Amino acid sequence: MKNAKGRVFKYGDNVDTDVIIPARYLNVSTGAELAKHCMVDIDPEFVNKVQPGDIIVANKNFGCGSSREHAPLAIKCCGVSCVIAASFARIFYRNAINIGMPILECPEAASEIQAGDELYVDFASGVITDQTTGKTYQAQGFPEFIQKIMAADGLVAQTKQRLGGQ
Repeated sequence: MKNAKGRVFKYGDNVDTDVIIPARYLNVSTGAELAKHCMVDIDPEFVNKVQPGDIIVANKNFGCGSSREHAPLAIKCCGVSCVIAASFARIFYRNAINIGMPILECPEAASEIQAGDELYVDFASGVITDQTTGKTYQAQGFPEFIQKIMAADGLVAQTKQRLGGQ
């Protein structure tokens, strides 16, 4: 599993799945199409500014709202390398893991890291380094079984690998 390095897009509390990917775009069938509308209702310029590897940092309850799997998929498909938040809605957390989208809970990092900061994230150890300020934060690293899901690019892909590519 690779580590992450990128620029921060910062959001507040209770970023729900309806602003991550609004319902009016749920009729598209691919992750690439979903990515074109990611965060449009909370940050209309996000899709024009995000670069591969960039990182979303948010406060409490990121991904609340409906249980749509489209939300973490839209984030992943627009190139975001991980999401760091003070806390995640439980279903969003599981959906993110299922598609191989790295997410880390770290309230201190979520509170202190600013938009535009450059971060380096070591997923195995959970160390988040704000390269702009020099400060480090400790999130919980991923257990080995989650690292394997993410390395395979999601639970379905990992299951196919384990079954011999069927």
